[in-house]
Amino acid sequence: MSWQTYVDEHLMCDIEGQNQHLTAAAIIGHDGNVWAKSEKFPDLKGNEITDIMKDFDSPDHLAPTGLHLGGVKYMVIQGEPGAVIRGKKGSGGITIKKTAAALIFGIYDEPVTPGQCNLVVERLGDYLSDQGM
Repeated sequence: MSWQTYVDEHLMCDIEGQNQHLTAAAIIGHDGNVWAKSEKFPDLKGNEITDIMKDFDSPDHLAPTGLHLGGVKYMVIQGEPGAVIRGKKGSGGITIKKTAAALIFGIYDEPVTPGQCNLVVERLGDYLSDQGM
């Protein structure tokens, strides 16, 4: 299966059969190379991936300044140190799951809930981790 298929069919899928889906999603290597992304995923700027990777290594790295993606700032909220970063911006937010080789991104807006985004992103991340990716 291609990386784009994972984005299209597993991240941008209908959530819980409700014709709701993430706003944007991507799979990006630890080095910042984009493996696949949805049409509305923002263009990365500067050291955004480097800063996200630092937060996985040193949780709370992003807390003082916020998480930036495509120049958009998200307030960092609870996550799982070394495994998941979650951010909030207005009525939407972001979930990032780290696997052995990649970062799985999901960006959402209402009516999608944070829990729904977490489930979609983390389920794919767990599957890829189980596959050694």
